[in-house]
Amino acid sequence: MSDTSAGLLQAGLLVALLAIVYRPLGGYMARVYTSERDGRVERGIYKLLGVDAKADQTWAVYARSVLAFSAVGLILLYLLQRLQSQLPLSRGLPGVEPSLAFDTAASFVANTNWQSYSPEATMGHLVQFLGLAVQNFVSAAVGIAVLVALVRGLSRSATDRLGNFWVDLTRTVWRILLPMAIVGGLILVATGVIQNFAGGHEVTSVVGQTQTIPGGPTASQEVIKELGTNGGGFFNANSAHPFENPNPLSNLFEIFLLLVIPVCLTRTFGVLVKDKRQGYAVLAVMSTLWIGFTIAATAFESAGGGTATQAAGAAMEGKETRFGIWASALFASSTTGTSTGAVNSAHDSFTPLGGGAALFHMMLGEVSPGGTGSGLYGMLVLAVLAVFVAGLMVGRTPEYLGKKITAREMKLVSLYILTTPSLVLIGTAVAMGLASARASIFNVDSPHGFSEVLYAFTSAANNNGSAFGGLSANTTFYNTALGVVMLLGRFVPIVLVLALGGSFARQRPVPVTPGTLPTHKALFVTMLVGVVLIVTGLTYFPALTLGPLAEGL
Repeated sequence: MSDTSAGLLQAGLLVALLAIVYRPLGGYMARVYTSERDGRVERGIYKLLGVDAKADQTWAVYARSVLAFSAVGLILLYLLQRLQSQLPLSRGLPGVEPSLAFDTAASFVANTNWQSYSPEATMGHLVQFLGLAVQNFVSAAVGIAVLVALVRGLSRSATDRLGNFWVDLTRTVWRILLPMAIVGGLILVATGVIQNFAGGHEVTSVVGQTQTIPGGPTASQEVIKELGTNGGGFFNANSAHPFENPNPLSNLFEIFLLLVIPVCLTRTFGVLVKDKRQGYAVLAVMSTLWIGFTIAATAFESAGGGTATQAAGAAMEGKETRFGIWASALFASSTTGTSTGAVNSAHDSFTPLGGGAALFHMMLGEVSPGGTGSGLYGMLVLAVLAVFVAGLMVGRTPEYLGKKITAREMKLVSLYILTTPSLVLIGTAVAMGLASARASIFNVDSPHGFSEVLYAFTSAANNNGSAFGGLSANTTFYNTALGVVMLLGRFVPIVLVLALGGSFARQRPVPVTPGTLPTHKALFVTMLVGVVLIVTGLTYFPALTLGPLAEGL
């Protein structure tokens, strides 16, 4: 079977699988957050935490709960790394260096999973599964909880309550992520992903040299890194490593895991606001963007970007022959569109325009379909902006789902939209202006060298985690700068989203009139796609012209 035929088959199967689970999983997740009953285990957790499960929180209290929980996770994960040498299952590895420990802790707490290190040579088994894997669960759950709070704000009226963070967090982990991870982990093991606590196996290579092949609890971390759109690999090669992603079947399933929760949450959204058409409209926008970037990445990589690649027929350097061009481009588009960061090929080896497509996809704000929860709440913020723009065109007060878009809401939306680009562009400018930071860049004086830095800060601020490998980011400057950017890029938008939800919740719904813009029809879908692309393009085009566009053209 040709690479093209295999790629089309894999893409078709992926869409079919997502379509099959869309209604049942989306409806189930909606029931999770509307159920009045708490399970026995959940009640035990609430008692341990001292939480009143029936007490709803204001947006400010909800935000403080998110920040406090994440701060505790940051401290514990940092200490776990620093004390690694004194812990069991350390495999004889020393404690992690302070700046790297901070960067890694910030990365996993922020659902970014940026890795400036080789996991198999840096982290022991205990840190991997007790520290990193646990954060993969809870950081993903935080994103979904914040989304649910925003949706409650849109669906409730005349109240200042958005729900209970501790209940939303517990239910997300216990009822959604954990069961899906158990089933998904077993499927990954069945496809050949390893799962053990082995320290390593000595083998002799074909040329007679001895090599240590590390083992570890890989499948259990692999499944939640994809399912929770985290991305941190158990091995340095990430999902290009045969122990993490052994064959085309596992590759297809991992892409499915990347997309399944973000896609199905649009159904959950429609159910919670009692208008499933709204969920379909948002899904149409996400799908349009994802399909467009997948086609672009595939076309650029298939065509090649230079004499050598064109002579070879495609740009295969940096890609696994197990997967080929199409499956590599499909994975790249899915991972940069879902804030995951997992990779089955080297994005730094993509053609200039192919790598530029992945970079621009992240710059959209990780909304196609985005991370678990964060993608949909980011898209809803952009939907508010699209409604506001439409209101300006016809000269009436804009409304979204029966809520007026006033000056307060637009201030919050504006701050949300400005936060990530500010972090990306300021961080890139500082890095390019410091001689010590430029020393870490391969081909520093070329457009690609600039692209490597721009990609790093885009990945960090958008909580993606993938990277262009030419940047040696394990330095005090990059560990500190990227760690700070990841935390700000995660939690500043979360606070703004919760404030927006609180503002909507206090309003009373306004009746639909002939002048109300229908937000479930093709016109609004087209407008929202345009707003996403135009806002991103106007923000980042100058930086893109200095990097991938200059290199590609």
